[in-house]
Amino acid sequence: MSFKTLALVAAAILAMGAAPAPKFAPAKTTPAKVATRALPKTATPDAAFDARDPASMVAVLASADAKAVVAGKEADSVFLTVTTNTVPFIAQFAGCDPQGRKCQAVQFDNMADKASPTLSQINAYNQTSAMCRGFQDKGGKAHVVYSTLLFNADTRERITQQLVAWRGCLAEFRDFVNDPTAYLASAP
Repeated sequence: MSFKTLALVAAAILAMGAAPAPKFAPAKTTPAKVATRALPKTATPDAAFDARDPASMVAVLASADAKAVVAGKEADSVFLTVTTNTVPFIAQFAGCDPQGRKCQAVQFDNMADKASPTLSQINAYNQTSAMCRGFQDKGGKAHVVYSTLLFNADTRERITQQLVAWRGCLAEFRDFVNDPTAYLASAP
């Protein structure tokens, strides 16, 4: 695990105990600032919240001024397209029941909008991050992904923490894609 990743995770955890911060960071915010800004918390427990239901994720994202819509369903998966002030991404729920609920996991995916690093550089990046994973799709474009298992007992706060970790992945991968050579040279 790189010290950058460890610092981002620690900052995300500490931020969850802080007072609610601004909704989404501006596009030019540094990774440290992105990771320390928490998504809004709810004041009271939400009995209707079910992290395994994509509709609950839509609600959590809406509370952070992000727009999420169901983009499609296939077999046991539900796909959301998410638009934020800083970066669009896909949330894929997997292992869902026939109604598209009671999903077992969610994976967040963002395609880099710049030239793709080489496959060798992406492999090196993966060795520096414990939680964020990069890959190159069939078209040669770089993606960063983050996934988590979903449980019946998951709370809105836990899902918010997962979104904060995802935002840290986005910021870290953006730094990597902007200058893979410099990023990898400074990685432990």
